[in-house]
Amino acid sequence: MANGTHKTRILNRLLTAVKHNGHPDGTSRLVLEQVIFGILRDGTTTAQAERAFHALQTSFFDWNEIRVSMVREVADVLADLPDPEDRAARIISFLQDVFETTYSFDLESLHKKGLKMAEKQLQRFQGITPFALAYAMQTSLGGHALPVDRPMARVLRRLELINGEYDESARTSLEHLVPKAKGVQFCVALSAIAHDYCHENDPRCPACPVREACPTAKANNLAAKARNPASKAKSR
Repeated sequence: MANGTHKTRILNRLLTAVKHNGHPDGTSRLVLEQVIFGILRDGTTTAQAERAFHALQTSFFDWNEIRVSMVREVADVLADLPDPEDRAARIISFLQDVFETTYSFDLESLHKKGLKMAEKQLQRFQGITPFALAYAMQTSLGGHALPVDRPMARVLRRLELINGEYDESARTSLEHLVPKAKGVQFCVALSAIAHDYCHENDPRCPACPVREACPTAKANNLAAKARNPASKAKSR
């Protein structure tokens, strides 16, 4: 596990690795919409989630039509995403719970509550994932939350910013490490690294912009040189 100084160096490298304008994705969306977008975005890219969100809005009349639709009907619209049936079931479950709780699809009143109260209320809704919750808190409600999905957690482990699963302890530690003002930029960079370079199998370490600060990339490079002595000799 990296020490505090090394973690800071890795963090700084991450924040400069990917260009970003510093604003959350889809800041014009309502709270309910950001939760749904977060369910779509979990484990995918922003571009994939944007396409899926647009497909939902154009394939159904409104959120109520999605609420009363069959899981398969919604999943068919989300077919380009991984696990479309699970996402469809979560979205329908979330919309049903919101409707039964508020008799509407309006969660904008959460802006008037404190962050802790808003987070607790969102947590009660069925279908919401930890990523979708953190995404809505960060992008809509201004909370210091870091939405981290499985691919992003993989990068964190390889960078030795966390040890093991991205659990409550790891989340708290990371939120202390990353300033709130840099939270969006950090998550955007982390996701870009995960999908562009840090693949589960055959990661593209030589091309990765954070390779110089990544212990895993260095280990992979040494292993590659050990397997190919001729390449090692050529590099001298």
